[in-house]
Amino acid sequence: MTDGLEADVEEMDEIAERRDELATRVRTHAGEIARELAVFQGGDYGQETFNTDGGSWTLKYEAGDVQYLRFDPKSGSEIYVVSSKQPPEPEALEMAMADYGAFVAAYNEYVRSFEGILADVSDEFPEAESTAELVAERDRIVDRIRDVCNAMASQLHRYDGEYGTYATTISGTRWELKWEEDLASYLRVGGSDGVYLLSQYGPPAAPEVRRLADDVPAFVADFNEHVADLEADLAQVSFGDD
Repeated sequence: MTDGLEADVEEMDEIAERRDELATRVRTHAGEIARELAVFQGGDYGQETFNTDGGSWTLKYEAGDVQYLRFDPKSGSEIYVVSSKQPPEPEALEMAMADYGAFVAAYNEYVRSFEGILADVSDEFPEAESTAELVAERDRIVDRIRDVCNAMASQLHRYDGEYGTYATTISGTRWELKWEEDLASYLRVGGSDGVYLLSQYGPPAAPEVRRLADDVPAFVADFNEHVADLEADLAQVSFGDD
């Protein structure tokens, strides 16, 4: 009687090698379908399910590459033909590959179902109105506001230092002018989450300029009163008998 330890062990290298080779080819082929779906559907990621007589195939893709290809047979457990994990067992892969051609045919039919879908869509569109005049008028008003605020900044620089902020309330809303030397850094209306009538990043939207521009004279008038009060206070300073 032959000892079992002396029996030959059947090697599975060839089966595993064939399985891995087939799985690689399927990944490459399914990757082509994934890229086509990504281009067609206009997104970096998504998934689509295709039904066959043998079951259903779900292809999930991301960044134009296949994430997984899952076969759900009408009888039996689901099979991940392509996944981020190890390839399926050879028997499972063989079962899935028997239906793979039907999956590709279902995909092709899916693509053909969209033929002519854009044929009746017109590519004639009305002319878009230009905002050039509106922008020019917005910029003219903002430039005028900047000129006034720079003049205020120059006076504040002379009186109150190289940089700082001047704030007041106009029509119940906080207005804040920040200056650096003789220039206005920003004019903000409405607190930290407010609208920047002036800033280093560009002008505000035209509707905001329209909403706030009428209050600029009141802001300047308030500043002038502030200066007048300062002058009056200084006039009262005495160094003794004249």
